[in-house]
Amino acid sequence: MNKRLMGLIMVIVVMLVAAGCGSNTTNSSAAEGTTTENATATNTNGDTAAAGPIVLKDAKGEVKLDKPAQKVIVLEWTFTEDVIALGVQPVGNADNAQYKLYVTSEAPLDANVTDVGMRDAPNLETIAALKPDLIIANTDSHEAIYDQLKGIAPTLIFSLYPLEGESNQYDQMEEVFKTIAAAVGKTEEGTKVLADLDAHYADAKAKLDAAGKGGLNYVLTQAYSYQNAATMRLFTDNSLAVQTLDRIGLKNDWKSENFEVYGFSTSTVEALPAVQDTNLIYIVQKDDDIFSNELKDNSVWNGLTFVKEKRTYGLDSATWVFGGPISSKVIVDEVVNTLTK
Repeated sequence: MNKRLMGLIMVIVVMLVAAGCGSNTTNSSAAEGTTTENATATNTNGDTAAAGPIVLKDAKGEVKLDKPAQKVIVLEWTFTEDVIALGVQPVGNADNAQYKLYVTSEAPLDANVTDVGMRDAPNLETIAALKPDLIIANTDSHEAIYDQLKGIAPTLIFSLYPLEGESNQYDQMEEVFKTIAAAVGKTEEGTKVLADLDAHYADAKAKLDAAGKGGLNYVLTQAYSYQNAATMRLFTDNSLAVQTLDRIGLKNDWKSENFEVYGFSTSTVEALPAVQDTNLIYIVQKDDDIFSNELKDNSVWNGLTFVKEKRTYGLDSATWVFGGPISSKVIVDEVVNTLTK
């Protein structure tokens, strides 16, 4: 083979090798997902979620996130519970000590979560110092500082209490939960949480039926003393708690003449004779048990049919009736346990 032919062959080989290398480089770039649609992000909880712009709806309209939020600050306990139910811990939360006192221990807050002040008066400097990429707020408490919160980070703001003619508190809870799940890149996890909750309801209903308590009529109260007087929140049909118990077949007997936006009527023992033939389910704090104290010798209370027939059922004092999916599960568990023991 002459030298000229050898040289031509070498040139062709070099060109083929170069072309192969160029092709590998192009394929590698495509496989690594450099487009916005395929990019991923790892949040502070060590989970990987699909990244990319997300458009969410809240009480104000639409909120756009460039990618799923990784550092979330929550200013209302219901939404804190929602985030925890999704396997995420917020970097900041309002009033940690009271959260741990009132909200179910099944939605635990990590010790390293920064306290950002009171729910109705959060500390904006503390919030800004945490450099969140999402703040979750409540219309009842944070309308006045909404613009300031938005100046720190994208802010989702929700109402907990639908107005008359709108959805009930349970449907609202589910919609907010789904929105928060999308915001933190946990849509699949959120769907599973709600599906598991529905299965839990079916199981609870079966347990009540087996114990002869299926379809039980009841009135639910959260009771406390106020200025040395026994006060009761009597829950109405639009409340989260009653809507939860509807799902296991129980029937609420407390009806209010007026629409109660917060889901309860505030009343006294004098309201109970009208429903004395039902069963009373109640929640009291251990250091403020009106039934053992203020009402112990009260003639109206002691004359009620459900008192005389011992058809009063106490739930754990930490049963939170204004929460999310975890609280609804706990409400059901507490009711089933106390009715069937």
